[in-house]
Amino acid sequence: QVQLVESGGGLVQPGGSLKLSCAASGSSFSFNAMGWYRQDPGKQRELVARISSGGRTNYADFVKGRFTISRDNAKNTVYLQMNSLKPKDTAVYCCYADYFIATTLFASWGQGTQVTVSS
Repeated sequence: QVQLVESGGGLVQPGGSLKLSCAASGSSFSFNAMGWYRQDPGKQRELVARISSGGRTNYADFVKGRFTISRDNAKNTVYLQMNSLKPKDTAVYCCYADYFIATTLFASWGQGTQVTVSS
């Protein structure tokens, strides 16, 4: 069973930075795509960024130029460097990872880490 554990959330002032980490464990398979979603109470979950096993990245328009996703395949860990944070970035950030077992694609999710941007 795959488990994902996030860390790095917290309270930061507008314009500040945070770096989130998500370590995946429990799988003997290589992970395919990994990424981050966020959700604010009362709003829909939205994709923030994703990165393929080969390092190709995709970002939501609202974080382009401010956030950077990266991964360490040897450690099965995905990171999200968040700069120039804004109050509207406040949300619970959840990481995910998908992986193949034979030809079936599965996905696992972390519990989430709270990011609060406020003065």
